[in-house]
Amino acid sequence: MEYEPVIGLEVHAELATESKMFCACRVVDSTQAPPNTAVCPVCSGMPGVLPVVNYKAVEMGLRVALALECEVQPFSLFARKNYFYPDLPKGYQISQYEYPLARYGKLTIPTSQGERTIRIRRVHLEEDTGKLTHVNQDGVSFSLVDLNRAGVPLLEIVTEPDMFTIEEARAYAYELRAILRYLGVNSGDLEKGIIRFEANVSVRPRGSQQLGTRTEIKNLNSFRAMERAVSYEIQRQISLLERGESVLQETVGWNEATGETYSQRGKEDAHDYRYFPEPDLPPLVIEPGWIDTLKQKLPELPRAKAHRFQMIYRITESEANLLVEDAAIASYFEKCAWLLKYAPPRSVAHWILGEYFAWLRQEGIGIEKIKVSPAALAELLDLLAKGKINQLTAKTVLTEMLQTGRPPADIISERGLEQVSDVDSINSTVDAVLAAHPAEVTSYLAGKETLSNWFFGQVMRLMQGKANPQIVQSVLQSRLSSLKEKNLPS
Repeated sequence: MEYEPVIGLEVHAELATESKMFCACRVVDSTQAPPNTAVCPVCSGMPGVLPVVNYKAVEMGLRVALALECEVQPFSLFARKNYFYPDLPKGYQISQYEYPLARYGKLTIPTSQGERTIRIRRVHLEEDTGKLTHVNQDGVSFSLVDLNRAGVPLLEIVTEPDMFTIEEARAYAYELRAILRYLGVNSGDLEKGIIRFEANVSVRPRGSQQLGTRTEIKNLNSFRAMERAVSYEIQRQISLLERGESVLQETVGWNEATGETYSQRGKEDAHDYRYFPEPDLPPLVIEPGWIDTLKQKLPELPRAKAHRFQMIYRITESEANLLVEDAAIASYFEKCAWLLKYAPPRSVAHWILGEYFAWLRQEGIGIEKIKVSPAALAELLDLLAKGKINQLTAKTVLTEMLQTGRPPADIISERGLEQVSDVDSINSTVDAVLAAHPAEVTSYLAGKETLSNWFFGQVMRLMQGKANPQIVQSVLQSRLSSLKEKNLPS
């Protein structure tokens, strides 16, 4: 029997507020700040304290909900979600359940089969838990609790089970992360746990409309981990069904080292958490005017920007999708494209996706820290388009620009890199190369025509890479054709 996977994603995104969800403690980088230094009686769960809702967190949550085309609920309610875990100081989490902040949204994603729309079930606010560090010292294992993260505002975004391939799950995760970054509500830094995925996975006979028994894979903190975990779980469930066994509804973890999921606990239903309204917080009432104001201030989002880039700048869909993943890169591309006088806008996309991306990866920086301004890159590409320099020289110049931040014209002038288009000079160099390599010329005339590329390289080397490659190619082919004609038997 052929099976079809069904995937739903829950995404937990820490909101980029300065203070926590229900208290005035500052939000700190838990990977940098000393443990338990951003803690107060409220977020450490002391008796008798009262939570207060963070206005900025609500605003950020609303912006995400509107970007996902959700129906914002005029009335939402915080609840206590009861469960015991060592890094949950109160013994419950303040979350939203029956009355979330927003419902019924959608997100359109690009796939190899065209665009697909994934339905959003709900968007709700809650607080994050603390963090456990597991230690083995002198043969003794124990865990340390850091409450710096406890109480940090968390936005949970839950889809319907609308994804049927790993590609769709990956595309949804990338697209949602890009939106969160565009809105400025989350840095998208998966390594620090600032955004985390949980995948609900089931399989069913292909063609069936009935959902299979699902498992939930918890706390996936990278795209790679999400893809591998979901793929493994799909295959595990199919293997169980093919053996005539049942899939258990449970929560599983992901072991990156072994590449396997492992059982953590039976999957809880809502009644297991004993939800009840948070008695210390009043209902959250959202005024319609606030929603209208936030909607008007939403930035252009990645999908809309990608479509516009394709239409205006004549770049491909894949190029546009890569450029808009990061708002700063999209902005840099557009500024540069507008400043061009001779070069086509697509050349900007080519250089950013090639040379720039390689440089950013090598240096481990974002485009905000690059030393080359959009105007300087536009100047370089215009010089290339005008024939002042060739492609090889442009790459050499760009490397120095990235290292020093110097203008391209200064580098070209100082190093004498202007392209040589003088036909007489190129003619003499081609003749010199052919005269210096009679054996290779004989091989070429005998049928080894790939040597024409070797001759081309020798000419460019002698002219220090500055020759106009089109003219070199034309002169070289003319000389080689002439030699062929002379070599023909009479």
